[in-house]
Amino acid sequence: MTSVVVAAHDEAAVLGRNLRTLLADAEPGEFEVVVVANGCTDATAAVARSVPGVLVRELPEPGKPAALNAGDEAVSGFPRIYLDADIALSTAGARALAAAVAAPGTLAAAPRRRLDTTGRPLLVRAYYAINARHPAYRNALFGRGAIALSAAGRARFGRFPDVVADDLFLDGQFTEAEKREVAEVATVVATPRRTADLLRRLGRVRAGNASLRAADDRVRPARRTSWLVDVVLPRPWLLPAGLCYLGLTLLAAASARRPAVRDRWGRDESSRVPGPAGADGVTGAAP
Repeated sequence: MTSVVVAAHDEAAVLGRNLRTLLADAEPGEFEVVVVANGCTDATAAVARSVPGVLVRELPEPGKPAALNAGDEAVSGFPRIYLDADIALSTAGARALAAAVAAPGTLAAAPRRRLDTTGRPLLVRAYYAINARHPAYRNALFGRGAIALSAAGRARFGRFPDVVADDLFLDGQFTEAEKREVAEVATVVATPRRTADLLRRLGRVRAGNASLRAADDRVRPARRTSWLVDVVLPRPWLLPAGLCYLGLTLLAAASARRPAVRDRWGRDESSRVPGPAGADGVTGAAP
């Protein structure tokens, strides 16, 4: 039985659709799914309870690490998938991730990511033109919204620490040989619909990543010039996008140094748009 842990904070707009996508073709007893609604002010818990086969736990305070730990305590199966509430992962995709970590030597697996920049403003599209090609995401666990661990992989660490970058934390627990990107599975990551939302997200992520790197030397270091050396120089036509990327990154770095940003979640609300199943995420041989 594959266990799926979903930490959800005010995700009523997209959670039901994504849970139904996950369980659409599941066999009885194939998946054990727990949604941990943490600090919610909307109908997240009720939406999760409306999906047959989903177990719901509620925490009064918001916080993803505490929700992940509560989810771990509520499930017992392996492989185990940690799935972001705003990510659509199909039944077939979940099976493929579970199968990947059943292979000898593979302790962790993640899908390929596909960035949705449809209808986004120019600066957002320019930023992700560079981000989509950044080598930091090659064979990485972060930035996909879904991570599968084997029992041995989950035994690599104890409780989730109180950090923002939980996916970067998980990535640092494993060597390159122990993790795998499952190319035949793709999750669609919705990008911010406004430049201001992108900057808020980048500021919070940068602050969280810096804090984690300072506390854990297993986390891969940041290469500040990789966007230029590895992305733009081999593709000179991306120079205008690269300059936009640099400007937004510098603004985010300045924002990350402010306590108000470090202490605020900074989630992008603009990309959480209700829609039909599969509208914001697909799994399979996506282009």
